[in-house]
Amino acid sequence: MMVKRIEGRERRKLRIRKKISGTSQRPRLSVFRSAKHISVQVVDDTTGATIVQASSYGKSFGGKTGGNIDGAKIVGEEIAKRAIENGVSSVVFDRGGYKYHGRVKALADAARQKGLKF
Repeated sequence: MMVKRIEGRERRKLRIRKKISGTSQRPRLSVFRSAKHISVQVVDDTTGATIVQASSYGKSFGGKTGGNIDGAKIVGEEIAKRAIENGVSSVVFDRGGYKYHGRVKALADAARQKGLKF
C-alpha cells in the first residue's frame, strides 16, 4: 500500500516537472512534505542551484512542528522573507505531487501574503 502511494506521488511529481522549470528570473519554489515536517526551497533549474531554503527541521524553527497548518504558515512566511532578501520576488510553484490542499495551500498562501508572487 505504501509503495503504491509513493510511486503515485513520484509519477505526479514527474508529470508536473515536465511542464514547469525555474529560471534565474523566475525560480521554482519546490515543496516537500512529510508526516512531521515540511520543507521548501527556491531552485534555479538552469544552474541547478538552490537559492534559499526554509524548513521546520532543527532548532531554528523554534521546536514547533511542521506537521500542521500553523507550522506550514510559518515556513511559508520564512521562505518569502528569505527569497525577497536574496532578490527573488516572483517564483513558479511546484507542489511536488501533493494536492494543493491543507499544509501545501497554507504554505503557498503565507508566502503570497509576505510578498512572493506566483
